[in-house]
Amino acid sequence: MKDMLGREDVKTAETALKLLIDNLPLKTLKEKNLKIEDSLNAISSKDIFSSEDLPAFKRSTVDGYAVKAEDTFGATETMPVYLNLEKEIFMGQMADFSLSEDGAAKIPTGGMLPDVADASVMFEHVQIIDDKMIEVFKPVAPAENVIQKGEDVKKGEIIIRRGRRIRPQDIGACAGVGVTEITVYEKPKVSVISTGDEIVSPEKSLSIGEVRDINSYMLTGMIEESGGIPLIKGIFKDDYEIIRDVMETSLKDSDLIIISGGTSVGTKDIIAKIIDDFGSPGVLFHGLSLKPGKPMIGGMINGVPVFGLPGHPAAVSICFEIFILPILNILSGLNEKFPQYSRRIVKAKLSKNISSTQGREEHIRVILEEKEDGLWAEPVLGKSGLITTLVKADGTIVVPLNVYGIEKGTIVDVRLF
Repeated sequence: MKDMLGREDVKTAETALKLLIDNLPLKTLKEKNLKIEDSLNAISSKDIFSSEDLPAFKRSTVDGYAVKAEDTFGATETMPVYLNLEKEIFMGQMADFSLSEDGAAKIPTGGMLPDVADASVMFEHVQIIDDKMIEVFKPVAPAENVIQKGEDVKKGEIIIRRGRRIRPQDIGACAGVGVTEITVYEKPKVSVISTGDEIVSPEKSLSIGEVRDINSYMLTGMIEESGGIPLIKGIFKDDYEIIRDVMETSLKDSDLIIISGGTSVGTKDIIAKIIDDFGSPGVLFHGLSLKPGKPMIGGMINGVPVFGLPGHPAAVSICFEIFILPILNILSGLNEKFPQYSRRIVKAKLSKNISSTQGREEHIRVILEEKEDGLWAEPVLGKSGLITTLVKADGTIVVPLNVYGIEKGTIVDVRLF
């Protein structure tokens, strides 16, 4: 199939991504050790086991009195149960005694229950008679208001599996069982190459026909947010030898290469030729049934994925999410169950009709607005070359491949930026 620009074999996004994944070589990912406080968003490279029970003792979840549950059975407000007040338990101290029959011990939240005690009565359900006796107005069941030894984590249990992205709660779990250092995969390095005779750095004053480099800076943020390390190579003229040289250099220090610009069929668009000239498999696809992002290139050079992105910022954002992010996840060692849902998705009603060209997957930027009847998605109209359409938008919705459009009022999934 040809597209409007005469390119053969224009592929769907799904087919193109499968081509990339199928051509990724199997590699042994590099590992390193990190202190847990430095491990946020890193990917664990080994299963992490607990060497102890958590908690290490049964403890109260309320401020109250440690009791034997059976001693409270039958207690009511009109017919309370009387218990003998014994020792007081303090935080951080061992309860090295046993309760006597009809005994109770004052205990704080988190305090250790003494032997025999199997429940805690809340202060609210107790009346103090004197310093030796209390009356209980409400019974408790065995294990009520108590966390048992090992109930949170048992010794030998896996607390973090290999391939998990480390979250704040994972760090807390490691600290709770005494794990202070973990082994993680090294972050993949991503070269960012900006091309175009008209592209200049942001600090430069513009001459007629020049535009500042937006994409390198946007890609840097997306790479870091996705767990990669960006290597900004600079801005290069549309010259075969210059671009080939910087790509050859990048292959030595990068796990993935992104080239912004030079992907359509203009006279200076030479990225596809350079990728092919490095050898097989070279370019895996050039041209997609996707808007924005139709002229995107995906290829492989010496086992390194190479992406040629269109110059428009909106297309860069969409292509990164659909293609580069899944490949980065693989190169990072990520092994989550549902990586496609790692981005937050909210449901909203579409505020106006959207038309689309059948046979092309279209990603529409939207602004979310909360109204009395719920959340609404307002399409952001504008060409993909406008950076402000991305700045204004809260996320995107997808018009599927073989759909002509979506009607106003339809519930849509909004993928938040």
